Amino acid sequence: MTATSAASMAIQCEGITKVYPHFQLNNVNLSVEEGSVMGFVGPNGAGKSTTLRIIMGLIAQDSGSVTVLGNAMPEQQIAAKRDIGFVSEDMRLYDSQSIGFHMEFIRSIFDSWDDNYAGQLLKRFDLVKNQKVKGLSHGQRVKACLMLVLARRPKLLVFDEPTTGLDPVARHEVLDEMISTMEDETRSILFSSHNTLDVEQISDHITFIYDGNIVDSRDKESFLDGWRRLRLEIKDTPQLFDFPGIKDVQQSGHLAAVTVSDFNDQLLRQVESTGHKLLGTERMTLEEIFLTSVQYARGVSQ
Repeated sequence: MTATSAASMAIQCEGITKVYPHFQLNNVNLSVEEGSVMGFVGPNGAGKSTTLRIIMGLIAQDSGSVTVLGNAMPEQQIAAKRDIGFVSEDMRLYDSQSIGFHMEFIRSIFDSWDDNYAGQLLKRFDLVKNQKVKGLSHGQRVKACLMLVLARRPKLLVFDEPTTGLDPVARHEVLDEMISTMEDETRSILFSSHNTLDVEQISDHITFIYDGNIVDSRDKESFLDGWRRLRLEIKDTPQLFDFPGIKDVQQSGHLAAVTVSDFNDQLLRQVESTGHKLLGTERMTLEEIFLTSVQYARGVSQ
């Protein structure tokens, strides 16, 4: 990500660490530009939720600094949270109360509540205002939580695995509404998920985390343009593959598939100079890039 002034950053994490008996977050740097969507991708247990809890001020980092909407966290979390909307797949509502009760409750707290927008979201999500929460499906509960958050018109939206367990229709509706919120170019989203398809669909920037460490972070187009799989026919006495940015090598006889993270013309010339024959280059999906990044990070850490 290009350097940007702190004033235009919705989230700025610098060198944050958090140590638990069996897990630690290591020197995490994470920046979300105002008006952008950051996809935060990692396997279960990688540190996504710990990072989000620190950003939300729910737990304090052991070291490092966190600024959210210009507020230092966790010290200024009360001021920050008036403009933060948080949605998680396991959020709890009052089972014995209706959706309408929750709408009135949120409206009584936040003066930014938008009645017209809330009504639009009810229709869009096919929710009934007087329906009790205990009668809602999992997908309806997630959509109800999303409606309650979005109708507040927060400046920053933080989503922690919001599409987990949703059927394809509900997932599509949730993602569509997340995308439409970005029509306001000052609103920002941090979207944590292990579903790379969802992340690829809506994100401007993507950060991979594994085992408490940031593996890679760049804009989505740089990921998709920079990662390639090279198909090579290698010489009888193959030289070691020492090209820059190599993340994986699969070799079978005289054929090899080399995955690189910084594909460019100079790299192609370097490959050709070794005498290996380039049979072709293949673009990679974000899921393939993520899996290869994790496997590479796992190999480096062992």
